[in-house]
Amino acid sequence: MIPDDIKHYGKQFDFEPVIENAAKLKKFGKFVVIGMGGSHLAASLIRAWHPEIDIIVWSSYGLPPLAEKELKDRLIILSSYSGSTEEVVDAFAAAKARKMHFAVIAAKGKLISLADKAKIPYVKMPDLHLQPRMATGLSLKAMLALMGEKNLLAESKLLATQLHPSREELRGKDLARRIHGVVPIIYASTRNMALAQNWKIKFNETSKVPAFYNVVPELNHNEMTGFDVKTKTIPLSRNFHFIFLKDAGDDRRIIKRMNVLEKLYRDRGFKTEIILLQGKTELNKIFNALNLADWTAYYSAKMYGVEPEQVPMVEEFKKLIGR
Repeated sequence: MIPDDIKHYGKQFDFEPVIENAAKLKKFGKFVVIGMGGSHLAASLIRAWHPEIDIIVWSSYGLPPLAEKELKDRLIILSSYSGSTEEVVDAFAAAKARKMHFAVIAAKGKLISLADKAKIPYVKMPDLHLQPRMATGLSLKAMLALMGEKNLLAESKLLATQLHPSREELRGKDLARRIHGVVPIIYASTRNMALAQNWKIKFNETSKVPAFYNVVPELNHNEMTGFDVKTKTIPLSRNFHFIFLKDAGDDRRIIKRMNVLEKLYRDRGFKTEIILLQGKTELNKIFNALNLADWTAYYSAKMYGVEPEQVPMVEEFKKLIGR
């Protein structure tokens, strides 16, 4: 059940990743993470947390279109909570055929079997029967282990006691009420793009509603002009509610841009919401915001009368493409 998964989210950081076939895992300073949906989110969050870590995220079939030498200079991490994601299984075959250095993260499924049989390094996450979007803590710890980031792995473990998701429940419920009946658009700095994307995904998958995200300063050069309301476009523009994820650690010029944009939107009659990112550490700040997103999406689902956990359209789609 999603409410229990949110309340006990911190327990994911008690997970101690064990690398199987560890003798075959070489040390790398650069990475490619291949995953779909919730299974690649941890990589983007690691990049937001420590931008100096060189991570390319690829969410499609096969391997990213990089030069052979560039690929061989990176550890390729194949991430799939279910272990059976079609695109990631395809990437396994491609990496193996091209003799790349790669490793696997999964809770079960075909990828674990393939890695075990081929003696490929892998981390098996506990199968807690979570949707991938709810297993980001497990995925993050597994990735850090494969990356050899021992200090960051130790720091992430502190979230087991630092996170208090229940404290965000009331805020999430209130926010769900305020955005009911409109389409949420989430804005963040470029550095926090992964957070905005996570919020969007949680609205899509949990609340079953359309949601969108963008980043400052890029959107100041294009998207915002779509909301410079004129008489005939007011009915279109009034269907949105803007959520600004504000971070005191952002560049002061980015903060100024967000403040000015939020005022411009309010002056045009749009509903806006300011979420201040708060936490004892950068990682704590990230996951506090994700917990708030989880509660907001959950209560939005309840208000719309939809089932918050499962993703039936995804399952229907898989059947239609022969999965």
